Amino acid sequence: MSGLLTEAWDRISGRMRSEVGDVEYRTWLQQIVLGPVDGDEVTLMLPTRFLRDWVRSQYGDRLSTLWNQEIPAIRRVELQVMRPGDAAAPSAAPVDGEGDKPAAAEVTPAPAARSSAPAERVSDTRADLAAPLDQRFTFDTFIVGKPNEFAYACARRVAEKPSSVGFNPLFLYGGVGLGKTHLMHSIGAELLRRGGISVAYMSAEKFMYRFIAAIRSQSTVEFKDHLRSVDVLMIDDLQFLIGKDNTQEEFFHTFNALVDAGRQIVVSADKSPSDLSGLEDRLRTRLGCGMVADIHATTFELRISILEAKATASGVVVPGKVLEFLAHKITTNVRELEGALNRLIAHANLFGRPITLESTQDVLHDILKAHDRRVTIEEIQRKVSEHWNIRLTDMSSARRARAVARPRQVAMYLAKQLTSRSLPEIGRKFGNRDHTTVMHAVSRVQELMERDTAFAEDVELLRRMLES
Repeated sequence: MSGLLTEAWDRISGRMRSEVGDVEYRTWLQQIVLGPVDGDEVTLMLPTRFLRDWVRSQYGDRLSTLWNQEIPAIRRVELQVMRPGDAAAPSAAPVDGEGDKPAAAEVTPAPAARSSAPAERVSDTRADLAAPLDQRFTFDTFIVGKPNEFAYACARRVAEKPSSVGFNPLFLYGGVGLGKTHLMHSIGAELLRRGGISVAYMSAEKFMYRFIAAIRSQSTVEFKDHLRSVDVLMIDDLQFLIGKDNTQEEFFHTFNALVDAGRQIVVSADKSPSDLSGLEDRLRTRLGCGMVADIHATTFELRISILEAKATASGVVVPGKVLEFLAHKITTNVRELEGALNRLIAHANLFGRPITLESTQDVLHDILKAHDRRVTIEEIQRKVSEHWNIRLTDMSSARRARAVARPRQVAMYLAKQLTSRSLPEIGRKFGNRDHTTVMHAVSRVQELMERDTAFAEDVELLRRMLES
């Protein structure tokens, strides 16, 4: 049951994030930790009484509603303040992509003696300074493909030889959900596995909050000493410091102190240093003097690899056609891609039903709705050409080879099914063919679909990818 609860909480967290926005989510909801279930009541824990009271008053009813929608047996949500010893990190994370960054406070220093148990963490008096490393974000669980192989190789190099010449600082940048945070946690995990080194990871937002808190409590010297005593400092989402001049100033001095002392810095952002307008020039220059690695948008092959790894780890059979459908439909954000698959897997586990293309559309209707748009003949031709690996120009060429003619007929059939174009208009888009040719193509495809199940599945997959 605990696995189902974790999956349900992942989906609820995602819903809340999409409803309230990233900034509000990080401020109030990200630090919630899933607690036990007692009868029809689930417990959610927060680190402070203030946070608990605010979440209860502002989001309590919505959380109860979402939990009841996910698991009807749960009718109440109890919000509590964490006690010493309670888990201080979210209980689930995606296989790949950034995921939700843990916000609970912890730092993992160089241990005098380290247990071999992988789940153990060691902390000292700096326990409220940084955020914990998520132990599921490792190099082994990072799916490598052409878009991220350079960033992966750079991260590996830093984990093996921190402070290497040319790799300090390491600056990772790319769009949302492409794996920057995963690589940063992987570096930290590998360094700690090797032992004898202290690592501090935090978001730029957390850096700012800790700096402000230090100013208010008149403990800025202690704050600086703590940060500058670590061997590796990792700062995530540096773009958050844009416009925060005083925090930038402090980060710049911390940066210089660590680099001058031969310590490693790893930074991530959504843009390259030269494109981060709003950062001080001297800071942008220093950030760009090491290794800058871009994580590009995912390719279809990489998305398929990520989905296959996730499906295999879940133990649930996910048909290849469904994986292809998801990889075609959700192209920009690995986090959203994994979230969609998580929802399918949870639905299959909860109701004991196999995953099919039909059930995928039903379960993910809200995600797929965001992709609703008017289908064009040009888009149909492109998708069909990619599916059967033929040239786009073959759609309007005079070639009659079966390997070309059959996909062309499918494209005509889909154009008739998914657009409001007349038969003569469709014919003109396919090399000025007569409308009778289009009629024959539609009839032929319908006939083949009735006789050939595999062919029918291909056509159905294409139709769903285009119309959803």
